[in-house]
Amino acid sequence: MEKASVVREIRELKNQLSYSKNTGFFFGAGTSCALSIPNIEQLTAQVKAALKSPADAHFGIVENDLVPVLKPRKPNIEDILNQIRRLRELTNDSDKKYEGLSGKEAKALDKAICVQIYNILIATEQKADLKQTKRFFAWLSILNPTFSKEVFTTNYDLVIERSLESGHIPYFDGFVGSYEPFFWQDSIDRITQPNDITHGWVRLWKIHGSLNWFWKEDPVNKTSTVVRLGKIDKIENEPNELVIYPSRDKYVSSRKQPFIAYFDRLKNYLLQGELLFIVTGYSFSDQHINEIIFNCLRNNNRLSILVFLFKDSEVTSLHTRIASYMNITVLGPTKAILNGNLCEWEFQVSDFKNTEEPFDHYWDDGAKQLKLGDFNHLVDFLIKNSGRADAIDNIGK
Repeated sequence: MEKASVVREIRELKNQLSYSKNTGFFFGAGTSCALSIPNIEQLTAQVKAALKSPADAHFGIVENDLVPVLKPRKPNIEDILNQIRRLRELTNDSDKKYEGLSGKEAKALDKAICVQIYNILIATEQKADLKQTKRFFAWLSILNPTFSKEVFTTNYDLVIERSLESGHIPYFDGFVGSYEPFFWQDSIDRITQPNDITHGWVRLWKIHGSLNWFWKEDPVNKTSTVVRLGKIDKIENEPNELVIYPSRDKYVSSRKQPFIAYFDRLKNYLLQGELLFIVTGYSFSDQHINEIIFNCLRNNNRLSILVFLFKDSEVTSLHTRIASYMNITVLGPTKAILNGNLCEWEFQVSDFKNTEEPFDHYWDDGAKQLKLGDFNHLVDFLIKNSGRADAIDNIGK
């Protein structure tokens, strides 16, 4: 395996961050996990343990049905929700059964799972230390004001919203209104001008839904729209269904809802010209997202993507899929993908120039690992490299 100098690559990374005019971000589950919020495997186990009869038995039916399909990996909560919603679509939420589970039972199971997801994530995020996310958005808010600041995320917790509001940093997510804010697709499709007051706002696109989105049914037209609600006193009493991890039929039937609009936004954003797109906490497990990213890498030679991964196994797995792309760089703890080649990190003090600063904010010399796959260390690195740490920390308090 080729060797790659950590010091030289970090030097190149610093230069790229300093000279990039337009920088966007994609947050996967690992960013929330860095704040001790459950990852998808942990969430699956916690939801399963919290379900009561008959939901627990129905959960087992769906889970067991998926095991042979998804081998060698185990079904996670998103796989299970997707399968439940397929069943609901096939049965139209009726008494018709599939594998012993009726449409009505599937609908009740869907709600029971979403209730548990809501309660688990709300409880953990209330205890989470948001210092680093606040610092990140303080850093992001002072970047080049010429370009919009776009953050895409698969996370449905409310960590980002809480961090932005705590720092009094304005943001927009495509919803408008105050009583029951509704999704307005035109606001996503339209390009803001530099003299627009909202141009400098953070754009937040939650492409797997959110804990404060709900399907509101129109009993007359038999249609559903997504609304964003405020604080929920007791999720069990909420009559509308929570909108998290929409299934395939939702993607198809929700043309004017957030999901497809956000995917279109991601595609158009990555194709718009010169762009540095930083991906963190995402293991490339969503084929919808992967297809957009890889297509845009092929079609926009001015797009540069930086991926920070927490595990070397993720780096190795990703290499087979991106070896032909020269405009994506992947950095893991001991391995990296540079110019399509799988490399192993090599750290040598002799590679330092006299003017370069210490390395402890990005390299663990004891473990011999790059630390930037951890969101907390990545934030420290970005802020230190900005040269405006004091100003940023004053904003992010």
